[in-house]
Amino acid sequence: MGKVLAIANQKGGVGKTTTSINLAASLAKTRRRVMLIDLDPQGNATMGSGLNKEAQNVTTYEVLLGIQPIESALQRVESEYDLVPANGHLSGAEVELIELDQRERRLRNALDGVRDQYDYILIDCPPALNLLTINALVAADSVMIPMQCEYYALEGLTALLNTIRKIRETLNPRLQIEGLLRTMYDPRNNLDNEVSAQLKQHFGDKLYRTIIPRNIRLAEAPSHGKPVIAYDMQSKGAQAYLALAGEILRREEAA
Repeated sequence: MGKVLAIANQKGGVGKTTTSINLAASLAKTRRRVMLIDLDPQGNATMGSGLNKEAQNVTTYEVLLGIQPIESALQRVESEYDLVPANGHLSGAEVELIELDQRERRLRNALDGVRDQYDYILIDCPPALNLLTINALVAADSVMIPMQCEYYALEGLTALLNTIRKIRETLNPRLQIEGLLRTMYDPRNNLDNEVSAQLKQHFGDKLYRTIIPRNIRLAEAPSHGKPVIAYDMQSKGAQAYLALAGEILRREEAA
């Protein structure tokens, strides 16, 4: 049965979507069967995977509301993973979900029939601790938290960890923290180094050894509708995400 990994942080601009797309592509490169679910109404993971978000007839909106099964939303993208796309329609789902039964479990229920077809199912969460993110956390086995090494990132991390704890206590007892991923890292920046040291002290083995650097190729790739490994395989950003995929696979083997 596939491992479901939510990529979450309520703070925007920390690299959630970049990580979702590039980790999906990197895991697919190792011949793992990968599904990426775009759970953000902005649809950036959809566009960054090479699809026109406005041209999609079946999206996560229809899946969450039970209008269509998740199989009908799946799109095979050029980087050899399956994508469940999203667009602005998803922004209305939260209001509509409130009136539905098992509103926090809609994504988990939708995945029940397809989990065993994949090795990894990644969920790109919106930058908010809302009902969409709660659906992701209830569906997930574990959470990856991308974060920049800055002061306000530590403040936001506390709120996210509290939410994860509450979800574990009430809705999903199997939920674990998979790891914290340092993104947009600049070793020349003293604050980056200080916050990185604090994270290592507090989270130990939960902090990925792989660090995602600031990299112009990572920033450029989405405008071409490609993961960075398809845009420039030799770039530091591409090599970092391939290294992250390798670290995740080694952790799985050692578990």
